Amino acid sequence: MDALVEIENLKAYYRAFLYGVDREVRAVDDISLTIGRGEIYGVAGESSSGKTTLIKTIAGAIRPPLRVVSGKVTFHFAGGTQDIYAMKPEQRMALRWLHLSYIMQGSMNVLNPVRRIRHSFTDFALRHMKLGRDQFFEKVATHLQRLKLDPHLLDAYPHELSGGMRQRMTIALATILTPEFIIADEPTTALDVIVQRDVLSMIREIQHEMGSSFLFVTHDMGVHATVSDRIGIIYAGRLVEEAPTRKLFDMPLHPYTQHLVASLPRIGDVQTRPSLEGRPPSLATPPEGCRFHPRCPKRMDICMQKVPPLITVEPGRRVACFAVTGDQV
Repeated sequence: MDALVEIENLKAYYRAFLYGVDREVRAVDDISLTIGRGEIYGVAGESSSGKTTLIKTIAGAIRPPLRVVSGKVTFHFAGGTQDIYAMKPEQRMALRWLHLSYIMQGSMNVLNPVRRIRHSFTDFALRHMKLGRDQFFEKVATHLQRLKLDPHLLDAYPHELSGGMRQRMTIALATILTPEFIIADEPTTALDVIVQRDVLSMIREIQHEMGSSFLFVTHDMGVHATVSDRIGIIYAGRLVEEAPTRKLFDMPLHPYTQHLVASLPRIGDVQTRPSLEGRPPSLATPPEGCRFHPRCPKRMDICMQKVPPLITVEPGRRVACFAVTGDQV
């Protein structure tokens, strides 16, 4: 696989000293993964599993109390190799939108509610294109037409558009500079299924046309089945399984992944689906050993004592579970 992004042993913790107590929340704890060129890599996991912190760390969008404790995030952009945490702040700013772009969870987090949409394109993209304003907006109009959006929407305010149309506009904004790597953070949240389908089709078309790589983050396994090429499952700040999408759905290995896949509704199936016992652990005081063991139906004594390593069980597939790999170190 021709790697575009490599994350190695990444640890990112929230650290704060409050009311005389030094707190440390291990939101991303020793994650390693690789995203290939032209690939949509999905990240799944329940709320508070560390997904959003992971993408912030990959994008270099770190602000206190979040700190990168160790690890590397390496991009292979434009024929060069760059460690985002070895770069100066101005270099990271130059990297964003031109090579690395971001589709945020809510369109109103991107589009200014008191300014017309054209101003968002000016703010994010004009300085990178180095064109006159007339040429710039000609290119923006062409880009919108390619994405089946009416260029006249540039003169609208965000509140004048539907939620689905606003989300399409934020995708157009994130792709106007044809970046090599795009992070999509829950881009279909709060959209109905028809609009969701259209947004996912739009992302797939963009990926095929531009050849960009995507890091696609959502807790919705049905969405991952539609759009992702490979999926990484995160639980309590750690990567517990990684596999090509079809293999992961056909034969999930980790007990947590098995629960996620089994929870998907199926047409004609009226059986009651049991919920997973317990609740996710606090990342400030995570359990020893495997963090899933308090809820795991397959737990063994070793699970409470050792952290299971992420082991390659076949080409392109890794899992961190003693019930699958045995006591390997």
